[in-house]
Amino acid sequence: MHHQSQQPLEPNPPGAPGSSSSTPAIAAGSPNIGASTGSPGAISRAAGAITSGRWSRRNVLGGSMALGVGAALTACGGPAPNQLATPTGQPQHGGTLRIGLAGGGAADTLDAHIPVSTTDIARVVSLYESLLYRDENFELKPLLATRATPSSDAKTWTVELRKDVKFHDGRPMTGRDVAATFARITDPDDPKSGASGLGILDNVVVINDHLVEFRLNTPVATFDDSIGQYAMGIVPEDYDPAKPIGTGPFKAESFTPGQRSVFSRNEHYWLDNLPYLDELMILNFDDSDAMINALLSTQVDAIGQIPLALLEVLDTDPRIDILNSETGMWMPFTMRVDKKPFDDVRVRQAFRYAVDREQMIEQVLSGNGTVGNDLYAPFDPGYAEKLPQRKQDIKKAKQLLAEAGYPDGLDVELVTAPIQAGAVSAAQVFAQQAKDAGINVNIRRVDTTTFFGENYLEWTFAQDFWYTRNFLPQANNCALPDSPFNETHFNNQKFIALYHEARSTTDDKARNKLIAEAQTLEYNEGGYIIWGFSNQADAYQRYVAGLVPNRTGLALSGFDFRRVWLGGRA
Repeated sequence: MHHQSQQPLEPNPPGAPGSSSSTPAIAAGSPNIGASTGSPGAISRAAGAITSGRWSRRNVLGGSMALGVGAALTACGGPAPNQLATPTGQPQHGGTLRIGLAGGGAADTLDAHIPVSTTDIARVVSLYESLLYRDENFELKPLLATRATPSSDAKTWTVELRKDVKFHDGRPMTGRDVAATFARITDPDDPKSGASGLGILDNVVVINDHLVEFRLNTPVATFDDSIGQYAMGIVPEDYDPAKPIGTGPFKAESFTPGQRSVFSRNEHYWLDNLPYLDELMILNFDDSDAMINALLSTQVDAIGQIPLALLEVLDTDPRIDILNSETGMWMPFTMRVDKKPFDDVRVRQAFRYAVDREQMIEQVLSGNGTVGNDLYAPFDPGYAEKLPQRKQDIKKAKQLLAEAGYPDGLDVELVTAPIQAGAVSAAQVFAQQAKDAGINVNIRRVDTTTFFGENYLEWTFAQDFWYTRNFLPQANNCALPDSPFNETHFNNQKFIALYHEARSTTDDKARNKLIAEAQTLEYNEGGYIIWGFSNQADAYQRYVAGLVPNRTGLALSGFDFRRVWLGGRA
């Protein structure tokens, strides 16, 4: 995880947004832009590192923050005199949407292919578009492509492109731009974020302006997932990130790293009547406290990734609506299977039985999540849903520890850090739960920079977090010997064989069966304690319309600002 210095911002943007005449709603069947987290590509965790697309974006809620928000709510007790009405009727064109996000800093970028911070991701999704994308239901859909079809051996993927797409400067998008985009991403001298997921790509062959072939060195039945990531936006052949040109619904107007970004409506956008907004403004905040207070004082219209513990508090403000999305985000405890005591599978199983998963959901996520079963990728069609749901079983945990040579229990160190909202509290709750099984957990709290420093991936017992992905791209990033983030050091030959067989199997039913078999191995022998899946929560003024729940785990409808609109004045 790449963590950047953050510059505090005290935004004082223009007044409340305006609106203009009504326009028709999005036609049925129109694609809804999204941001994939199934296999979003690599992300730096340290300068120059190629990583896998997991981000630390939310600051842990402290006691002072709760007091600050409470004070703000008191001060903002009722609707402001110029409060905008809840939108009704058809979507309206016009106005400026002001988005508040915590994170980012001086290293923020507009580059299509190296998003790091939350604000980077929001900008990338607004400026650029990939060939395919994950919609709000986490289903893979066409975007700049109309179809992606594998050959019988899954080594060649033919992609048909839309014929009506123009870049921000009015030039048409062609197959040459697609080839140039992937050449840029996989440049061996300067690989971009998505490069680690494209090691199987030999080259992109341009058949004509609207037809390209992706030729692979290994059969991959799910390659369409690999090219459907927000960090793989199509850019022109002569792309210059200093003058960013894409096909997205908004084009860049101004950019101050670590502070604010301003975008205007793309008049060349390929879907008629979209976007609805005239202008989009993304504001960086140093922490969640400042961001929430900006929303309560109407300095911003919407904010992303709010601490779950504050949902009920914010929901008492009559001007604010909450967007609460079920996702596949997970924050596991990681046990290194090659280090004592976790090199004994009985110890790993004992730790899994020590967890009270329902209590973790209630205490860590304030009830805003779903119970996990030590398996990731809950939305994958091959998810092994028939495996018995693990529940806390202290007697069984003690028995397993005794069989492993720890009849009197054992002491372990758990390394934690505020890497994600709830991480430290999850460590504290687990430590309390494990006591009953004779497990004495010594919590070692470090700062985020230290956690993701030179000892990252080497901790014997620690934590991490991941956004929503399907099984194969997730396993590629964390469960194979050559995975960039194999934090448990899992190295199971049968699992590896099942993974490779599943990746090359084009029949969906057969592939899903192989995935379930591989997950069964992880369920029985793996090094993750996956106790639950966290909801993604955002908040917005009630005059903002068009935001919908999104399973990807990215904030504010997967940063889908194209279909957002603003209601008229009360």
